Amino acid sequence: MDYDYAHYMVTQSWKLQPKNSSALFGESYQELLALALNQNHNRIMVYHDKKPQPLDLFNEANISSLPQFRSKTSSRGNRIPSEAERVLDAPGLLDNDSLNLLDWSTRDVIAIALWNSVFCLNNVDSSVWELLTVNAECGPVTSLSWAPDGKDLAIGLRNSVQLWDILTSRKIRSLSCSHYSTVGSMAWNRHVITTGGKDGKIVNNDIRSKSNIVDIYQGHRRDVCGLNWSNEGSHLASGGRDRFLHVWDRHMASPCLKMQHLHRIRDHKAAVRALAWSPHRRNLLASGGGKGDHCIKIWNSQLGQCLNSVNTGSEVCALLWNKHENELLSSHGSSENQLILWKYPSMMKISKVEVHSSRVLFMAQSPNGCKVASAAPDDSLRLWNIFPLRESDSSIQVLSSLFSHTIR
Repeated sequence: MDYDYAHYMVTQSWKLQPKNSSALFGESYQELLALALNQNHNRIMVYHDKKPQPLDLFNEANISSLPQFRSKTSSRGNRIPSEAERVLDAPGLLDNDSLNLLDWSTRDVIAIALWNSVFCLNNVDSSVWELLTVNAECGPVTSLSWAPDGKDLAIGLRNSVQLWDILTSRKIRSLSCSHYSTVGSMAWNRHVITTGGKDGKIVNNDIRSKSNIVDIYQGHRRDVCGLNWSNEGSHLASGGRDRFLHVWDRHMASPCLKMQHLHRIRDHKAAVRALAWSPHRRNLLASGGGKGDHCIKIWNSQLGQCLNSVNTGSEVCALLWNKHENELLSSHGSSENQLILWKYPSMMKISKVEVHSSRVLFMAQSPNGCKVASAAPDDSLRLWNIFPLRESDSSIQVLSSLFSHTIR
């Protein structure tokens, strides 16, 4: 149970062995060994009574008493439904893989950008309303991202970002993000909104500060297609049309606000827009390549090492992890425009369903992790119940909610 002691005994204990091997069994040597390793040799897991006889597993009388184990996946019947729970019209959704036009807030509200307008869907009461419409000079809307509290929505435009309060449907402020062109991707890290532009720049904007720009990352040569902060907020993954995947360390700053990348990777053969950090394992990142690549790659972000790569057969548009199980959901382009559910780490297909009539560019996940929204330029937004909770998970969530309510 003491890992350091075990490792020492395997690799270094020979240094303490005397030339006379028979001395190993002497009491004096045992005392010296214990003193040198600072170990207490009291036995901690011992039989006080007679040692029990091993169970004969092949005895028919014992087989019925053995516990019966079942696969988690098979017991849950976790498959992609053949039909969506809801289908909504979404005319004017842009067919552009450099943009990010769909997001789901922690308050269970879905935001989607349709040309110059942003619409909101409350998943609790199914109400739909138009949040804003920008004029032709500012539009179209090119990216959306909810703040962690679900109250504020960041809206990316040609060269700026607007913050809107969803409760009052009013604009809070505009951020000048130092981009020369379209802001196509955004990601929040607490009070910092990170923006990625067609100019290849990535900018950190602190919304608490009047002069909002705090960091600038420069590493991409073309459009920044995807941005995603790690769960603990220490690393940022960025993907670009230049085929590069970058991992940035928030603490690796250099003069003049310019940040240095931790890893610069070009293993994909096409644009990288699909990025997702695992909620189950630290430093585990999934990335997907576009047309001409078709691969999902799993990375150790700390080492910059590719742990697995699978060819999906079509453009990878978006990735989402199951929050309750080690499963990964991917959305794809032509020719099948499908959703595929993968089991990690084997990356075996669990299920595949053709869901849209055009490439499934955008996906977003509900706050409880159970439902997924998919949107495509076929002018439709679809809601799926892909990751249903088990009964035990539901009980834990209810107890957790009651406990936090009691504390408040």
